[in-house]
Amino acid sequence: MKYVHFSYQQQPQIGIALDDVIVPMSALQRFASSSLSLPVIIDDLWSQPELHTQIQHILEQHTTELMNQAIAEQDIEWLPIVPNPGKVICIGLNYRRHAEETNAPIPQTPVVFSKFSDAVAGHLQSVPLPQSSTQVDYEAELCIVIGKQASGVSTEDALDYVFGYCAANDVSARDLQMLTSQWLLGKTCPRFAPIGPYLVTADEVGDPNQLQISAYLNGEQVQHSNTSDMIFDCRYIIHYLSQHMVLHPGDIILTGTPEGVILGQPEQDRVWLTSGDQVTIEIEKLGRLSNTFVSAEQH
Repeated sequence: MKYVHFSYQQQPQIGIALDDVIVPMSALQRFASSSLSLPVIIDDLWSQPELHTQIQHILEQHTTELMNQAIAEQDIEWLPIVPNPGKVICIGLNYRRHAEETNAPIPQTPVVFSKFSDAVAGHLQSVPLPQSSTQVDYEAELCIVIGKQASGVSTEDALDYVFGYCAANDVSARDLQMLTSQWLLGKTCPRFAPIGPYLVTADEVGDPNQLQISAYLNGEQVQHSNTSDMIFDCRYIIHYLSQHMVLHPGDIILTGTPEGVILGQPEQDRVWLTSGDQVTIEIEKLGRLSNTFVSAEQH
């Protein structure tokens, strides 16, 4: 199932994506039993895990009636699919060819850093270019959304703790990132973590390490790989993180980017993002996440 967080007629809400339309969650209420409280916010999805099966049942039984209340995607305002993640955990240098293009050694353990939770942005939201940076870069990434508390989990069981997946762009201000050994400053500027457009449930995605992943800059493909090129796969990432911290429902994990980023090009060939550039992240089964970069004055 593909969940959506959006605003329609200035009312934030959640819904379900079917084809090119959105069925508001509120439309399901008249078909639900009196004892069923349908989710109102995204966080309700993991606080009441049994809801997913019940929602699926209502959709299957009443598809025609629900489609009559659907909203066209072009009529909504997309919001961050997880608007208030408790943690935004990122894995660096996690694709072998990306490590090679940046002349970095292949990591022996996952490189872990973070963004602040208020850096998230939605599909089609603009991303302001920081006034303090002239070297802003894109990074296509698979995002894991945790669905239940995970602490000390095994590699074998790790994917059982996943609610779903979405596309992400780990936007990076390289000049700020490289000021010190700590990357945070260049990673967590406003809206530097676009995620979406859909939150696709784990059962629909299947193996997260067999997905095509690409990025497009102004319509031209600049990254193209497969999540199978990860050095540390999704199972291991969740296992590893859970040995060192408690993962809570609604935490998100950005799992690294493949080769093709601006930083990986010869220095004389690098053309950093400028106002008006549009970056689209496309991941198999997860859709296309697009954001336009604007000057700080336009934001």
